[in-house]
Amino acid sequence: MTRFPISSLRSVEIDTPDIAVSERFYTQIWGLSVAARQDGVVYLRATGADHHVLALHASQSPEILSVTFRVDEDSDLAAVAERAVAQGATMLVPPGPNAEPDGGMIATLAEPQGGVYRLVQGDRHHADACEIRDRPSRLAHVNLNSVDVDAQAAFHEKALGFVLTDRSKLMAFLRCNSDHHAVVLAEAKANGLNHIAFLVPDWESVMRASGRLVDAGYPIGWGVGRHGPGDNVFAYFVDPVGFVVEFTAEVLQVDDDYRVRGPDEWVWPPGRTDHWGIAPPKPDHVKAAQAAITYRPAAKPPGSR
Repeated sequence: MTRFPISSLRSVEIDTPDIAVSERFYTQIWGLSVAARQDGVVYLRATGADHHVLALHASQSPEILSVTFRVDEDSDLAAVAERAVAQGATMLVPPGPNAEPDGGMIATLAEPQGGVYRLVQGDRHHADACEIRDRPSRLAHVNLNSVDVDAQAAFHEKALGFVLTDRSKLMAFLRCNSDHHAVVLAEAKANGLNHIAFLVPDWESVMRASGRLVDAGYPIGWGVGRHGPGDNVFAYFVDPVGFVVEFTAEVLQVDDDYRVRGPDEWVWPPGRTDHWGIAPPKPDHVKAAQAAITYRPAAKPPGSR
């Protein structure tokens, strides 16, 4: 099995124009809970061991601030960061102690297309990790918009040690462990965030969590269905300030024997958008929301004041 210098996707950090509304949505409706508060930032955890999976900052407009990956304990954090720099990233904060509540060591980079990546090692974990039906246990993947998917995929492979698992016409799927993908890169007119996917225990949890959202007044944006690449069950929603978020489950587990398939093999029959054939076409308002969230300029990295 390939040894990955980065072992997992840990968390995503976002700007919200109404932090109180966002906190209420993600805690009372989506199923996260507050792990910490520091310097005006709200850190939200799932039911798993990760210190937090989502960090909320107050700002004038919704933006993605950073994506955090956990570096394997046996890897050299500085070496991983330097390899990323050699592949075109900019070092924003060199490796050193992390002053945020998750602790450990951290390095912060601006990748070539403008996203900010935080690499953490030895970060804090929760001892009460568990799975609860219809509540997220961790992040499953982050889907990032890219003006050049192949160049961005090559950066993840050469700089961060990811492996390409599948390539559809518009998307590249990359993994850093046995999950089919931790990062998805989607062809777009501007770089930024497409959506954040939260893992729930099973397909029925996707259904029950979706029912909870519907009861709270948030209709399903797209789904429920089962994806092609990754074979995961999905339901998409648009949160109160415009971020697209996904409940997902049953992500395909792969190893080095997995055969990468290309665009010619990932083609749906006319009228179908998922394996089951029950997901309707994605509505225009969801597509617009998936293209609307851009990066905060890296010149002002997350955590700066």
